[in-house]
Amino acid sequence: MSGILVIGGYGAVGAQVSTTLDEWFPGRVVAAGRRPGGARLPGTVRRARLDLADVAGLERLLDAERVAAVVLCVEPADAAVAETCLSRGVHLVDVGASDHLLRQVEDLADRATAGGAIAGGATAGGATAGGATAGGATAGGAIAGGATAGGATAGGATAVLSVGLAPGLTNLLARRAHERVGGAQRIDITVLLGAGEHHGADAVAWTVARLSLPAAGGSRRCVMPGYGRRTAYPLDFSDQHSLRRTLGVPAVTTRMCLDSAFSTTLLAGLRRLSVFRAARGPLARRLVTAALSRVHIGGDGFAVRVDAVNRDRHVALALTGNAQSRATALVAAHVTRAVLGGELPGGVHHIDQLPALADLPDRLAAYGIVPHTMPR
Repeated sequence: MSGILVIGGYGAVGAQVSTTLDEWFPGRVVAAGRRPGGARLPGTVRRARLDLADVAGLERLLDAERVAAVVLCVEPADAAVAETCLSRGVHLVDVGASDHLLRQVEDLADRATAGGAIAGGATAGGATAGGATAGGATAGGAIAGGATAGGATAGGATAVLSVGLAPGLTNLLARRAHERVGGAQRIDITVLLGAGEHHGADAVAWTVARLSLPAAGGSRRCVMPGYGRRTAYPLDFSDQHSLRRTLGVPAVTTRMCLDSAFSTTLLAGLRRLSVFRAARGPLARRLVTAALSRVHIGGDGFAVRVDAVNRDRHVALALTGNAQSRATALVAAHVTRAVLGGELPGGVHHIDQLPALADLPDRLAAYGIVPHTMPR
């Protein structure tokens, strides 16, 4: 098998994933989605129509294109896509940011390891037996850290979760900071996004859905490199949940702000007034999403910062760059290349559980994504 299927390959992230992978694997990339004519892609990228709800259609496409790896750039309703891929020995790179969906994919590994193929569960320091992950096994072995017997890895398939900017690079920075403080007791993740960037409709809808939820925790002020001191507010990114499982850190909170302080304050105020919660019906949600999609006050820069604290030890690491969608696409493309190159073990893993990807934040400096070590 040699094909690379990018589901959601016409979106803001998927089109850039397709283009980047086509540069490395010309003629092997297939972009699939509901609107095959919806993006400008290289002529060597094949196009296919695909509805995520049509599992039989996905199976036919996997067979017809002899797909070796799927990059999932849209969030499905459940884990059916992941199960279809892994049961056929097809690798999966998941750009999703919703914890309940990522947990469903983790559960595929639970079933695969039901016979006890992974010995020892979580170990001291978190490494699994056989060294499949560096500090990445969860208590009780909920996430498979190595090759499993049957099920998801019957064909040597690998699923990589938490792929992108946040989650993704935030996870990798969190592991690095966690290790530097000798095991964090608390991790704070701050994500600053450019309000002027034209984000995809699905990304805006995802954010609106999270703004409708009550804030889990309080706001936090910190210095974001290139932007000065900013106030960020809790938002339900999946990294704060998965990192508790993969690193064993008891307290992890992810907060978000925009490069426009006015827009950040406005969104926070509307959330406090429960405006987003009141718009939870399908029609109201579409109207709010459409309205926010048209507002572009600010630039396209981004910054992420991760603070890890262990008693009196405190490490703060950060990254800055431009075009969040491009950054997410670059992470997804590099992970896919690593999967196809046989650099990653079989099984289901969050990105921070894979030692081969630990230096990815540094490698992305060549693309203008700059690392920073912040003062306390």
